[in-house]
Parts: sequence; C-alpha cells; structure tokens
Amino acid sequence: MKCPFCGNLEDKVVDSRLSAEGASVRRRRECLKCERRFTTYEHIEETPLMVVKKDSRREQFDRKKILAGLVRACEKRPVSMEKLEQLVDNIEYAIQKKYEKEVTSKEIGELAMKSLQQLDDIAYVRFASVYRQFKDVNQFMKEIKGLSGK
Repeated sequence: MKCPFCGNLEDKVVDSRLSAEGASVRRRRECLKCERRFTTYEHIEETPLMVVKKDSRREQFDRKKILAGLVRACEKRPVSMEKLEQLVDNIEYAIQKKYEKEVTSKEIGELAMKSLQQLDDIAYVRFASVYRQFKDVNQFMKEIKGLSGK
C-alpha cells in the first residue's frame, strides 16, 4: 500500500477491524519510512451497481459521493468521520441487499436522510434542504416542524 504522505510502498498493519455486517475491513497502517498512520478499507468487489439519476442518466454507484454529501451536511457538527463511514457502509449494504443492478438516486437520498435524521438533526436539515431543493422558507420550516414532532 502506497503511503499517502511520503509515497513509500512499505507499511505495517497496526489494527484490523470488520465493519458493519462484515461488508468491509478497516485497516490502520503505519508507514515504515515516515512512521505516519493512515486508514485503508477493503470492500468486496461486486457487479457494478448503476444509479438512475432524475434525468434518467445512469452512472456507476460511488460511495465517495454519498460520503462527500454527508461530510458537507455535518460540517462543524459533533459527528465523527468514523460515524459517517459507518453510515455509508450501512447505506451501501442496504442498497446492495435490496437492488441487484440499478437503484434510483432518490432511494439513495432517502436512505441517507433517514440515517442522518437519527444521527444529527441539524445535519439532516442541511442535507434535506439540498436534496429536496427547498424553494422557499416555508418548505424549510415545514421540515423543521416535522423534526420537532419526532
């Protein structure tokens, strides 16, 4: 594994853990040259799942896109990267379990919102405002009122 800091190809595995449902392995590694630590993930390579977008375009499922959206929604919130990685693992697992070849972007967005709602209300509203493309304050307030009733 190439060190992301110095480019050295030699490292040692310090810790390995299975993630949710055993779908991936998280490894903490230490570079033998610069001695800095980094994390890698191993995932089972499966038949590529295609995402059907709103405009009917299709693109390959990319967990990094989900993670990027969740990170943006959780900016300056007390949510760790580990929890966000876990959320993405759970979303990916649920999608792969339910869909074989194609999934709509709407389904992915709904799963992400449901997960965020259980984790952090503010991050949920941020994500929902972008995902649902709120046009005015009334839509925003309706979403917040829905949260206060949970």
